[in-house]
Order: sequence, then C-alpha cells, then structure tokens
Amino acid sequence: MSADELTDSFRQAMASFPSGVTIVTTVDEEGTWWGFTATSFCSLSLNPPLVLVCLATNAQCHPAFSAASSWVVHILPSRHHELALWFSTKGVDKFSRGDFTTNAQGHPVLDGVSAVLECEASARHDAGDHTILVGSVTSARVSDEDPTVYFRRGFHTLTPLPATTAAR
Repeated sequence: MSADELTDSFRQAMASFPSGVTIVTTVDEEGTWWGFTATSFCSLSLNPPLVLVCLATNAQCHPAFSAASSWVVHILPSRHHELALWFSTKGVDKFSRGDFTTNAQGHPVLDGVSAVLECEASARHDAGDHTILVGSVTSARVSDEDPTVYFRRGFHTLTPLPATTAAR
C-alpha cells in the first residue's frame, strides 16, 4: 500500500469511528479569546479526573493553547452543529456566533451545551501533526441536552437502542 493509499484508508477508517463533538476555549494573557472544534477528545483518568484533546499544530490557536494554563471543553448538542463547523473554519471571528459568557478565569463559556469541563493544563505531548493537551478537570457540569455525534464526516443525533436483557 502506498503512502497516499494508506493516508486515504486511514482517513476513511477514522471517519467510521463515531465521536462526540467539542468546542475547546481559552483566553490568552492579553485577554483574547481562542477556540477550536475537536472530535479527538476523551476521558483519560477518573482519579485524578483527566481528559485529553488533540489540536493540530498548524491551527491558528495552537500558540495560545500551548501557553494556556487552563481551558474549557464544551460537549456540544446537535443544535450547535453549525457552531462546530464555524469553530473549525480558519480565519473567522469564532466568537461572533454563539452565546458565550465568561467564567471566573475569563474563559469563554458556551451556554446550552451537553456538558462543560473546566480544566487546568496538566501535560502537553507532541504527536505527529497534533499536540495532545491533557487537562486536569476542576469543574464539570452536565445538562439534559443529548450530545451530537460526528460520523463519516457528518453530524448525527443519538438514537437509543431498545433495552435487552443481555445489555443489563
């Protein structure tokens, strides 16, 4: 398999793995808000509570997140799928859309999401063309909003399967 064929096959395989959709935000020392959309996000540890999110090294916000001591992860409901697309677009004012407020640290916090995780930077790891940001969760809030799912380059909603005796 050639390198190009492997890249295409890998991209298709990873698109076949459903994931949640997040927007991650921070504020730099000058008070400028930064953010990006991430589907590469997961829990890492329960004790202590840690999460990780991956950020492309060529992202405009990479320097801000590389220096940030903390950030906020927003798990998005399906009604925010257009905002997820907006935050994945280069060269736009990402905070010109959405209902953002600020937390005590001055981070932008999006209202009406499935969950919000406030994190302190715990570690950063170079990994290919991305940086893995590890955050120590300092606050977690959950709402009744169902999350959106990204699968095969599209946004989807959850449809619960019927309960079976085998699943119990």
